Order: sequence, then structure tokens, then C-alpha cells
Amino acid sequence: MWADIKAIYRNAGRFALAFPLLFLIPVLVEMAQHVVEIQAGMYLNEAGAKAAEGDPVRLWFGFAKTLAIGLPSYWFVRYLLLGDAARAVRIEWPAIGLWLVVFALSAIQAWWSLFGPEFLAPLGLDGPIADAGTGIVLQVAMIYLTVWTVAWALGNARIGPVRSVAIMNGSFWYALGLFVAGFVPLMIPHYGLAIVAVVWAPPGLDWALMIADSLVVGFLALTIAGSSALAARRAARRKGVDLTPARLSVKEAAPA
Repeated sequence: MWADIKAIYRNAGRFALAFPLLFLIPVLVEMAQHVVEIQAGMYLNEAGAKAAEGDPVRLWFGFAKTLAIGLPSYWFVRYLLLGDAARAVRIEWPAIGLWLVVFALSAIQAWWSLFGPEFLAPLGLDGPIADAGTGIVLQVAMIYLTVWTVAWALGNARIGPVRSVAIMNGSFWYALGLFVAGFVPLMIPHYGLAIVAVVWAPPGLDWALMIADSLVVGFLALTIAGSSALAARRAARRKGVDLTPARLSVKEAAPA
């Protein structure tokens, strides 16, 4: 696992340097949200943070940020798994069409989590415990669907959600470990910079902290996508499946 973790972060840095415009997509959207937050007084003190937390404009920018974090995944997944940087950044058919389906479903889920009603509210189950339970179920489902989302970014329509679950069977804990490794190390400075801005930093330093945080989010977008890519690759190799559409293994070519 350590080799995969190092590969995720090493290649995230290389990708950011090679394709800065793609890297900057989530960076700029995150910075736009910070502009809204600073103007709302979110980083003046704890009272300002609480008052601005539920600001509707901030929430909509938060939704835009969620989408922006997902956008580089098309290119970075291909960058990691195709072995051809020039091809990785092309808009290829059917890969882009398949990936857009996955992206649209992710956008719907993100919108629902921010603005939609609670999933379990009709059953009379709501509140923190119900939210946590729903979140865990969604995260487990996302891990088992990892192979599907990665394969479609590569243009392989032969692997759908059901096949993804079968391929991921037996690789869940490895995938979870990769996701944690690609998520937690950058979430610590992401939240830490915000806390410092609220409770300690003078107003003039807020902008510098938020620029740094925006860059952290840019790398977070890549490490999340990289974790999915390498988790899917390992699971597919264990089952004798090639994720790419052009080079199908014997097992993959056989009827499911």
C-alpha cells in the first residue's frame, strides 16, 4: 500500500506542474468561496464563523467547489492509468460521455446532501445519528463502485455498477486504506488553516491563509481521484480484469 500512497502524491505533484490549468480548477473555485466567506466576516472570530456558516451564497459556492473538486478526476485517473500523458488529457469519446454520467450522478448526490431533504426523514429518522448512518452507507457504496467510475473515465463501458461490486469484492479494506491516505493528510491542513484564520490570525493574514488552503484543496482533488484510480487498478488486477477498453483480458472478454 505504501508504494501506491507514494505514487498518488508524487504524481499529483507532477500533474499539477505539467497541467496547471487543470490543477487550478478547484483552486480558483475554492478561492472564490473564501472571498465570499471573508466578505461575510467568517474569519473575524468564532461568532462570525457561526453566523456565516449557513449563509446561502456560501453554501452555493460550496456546492460549486464540490463539483470543481470532481472535475480533474477525468484527467488525473487517465494520467495515472493510461501511461500516456498526452492521451490522458484529451477529451476522448466515449470516455468523456461515460465519465459525465458518473459526474452528473455525483453532482446530484452533492446537491441533495446540501439542499435536499434527509433520506430517512419520511421514516421519522433524522438528526446526527441518522446523518452519520447515511454517510457511512454512501461511503461504503462508493468504494464498491470505484471500479465502475474509474473504468468509465477510461472509456470502458463493459464495466458497470454490478460488475464493479464483484471486482471490488475482497479489496474493500485496501481501497478504504488508500482513500484515507489520500484524504486525511490534506484535510488536516485544510481545516487547520480555517481554524487558525478564525481564532488567531489577524485580518490581514486571512488572505494568505486562504490562498494556501485553496492550493491544498487543489491537491486534495487529485489525491482523492488518485486513490480511486489505484484502488480500482489493484482490485481489477486481483480479478484478472483490464480496466482499459482496448486491451481486455481473457476473463474480462468472457461473458459476465
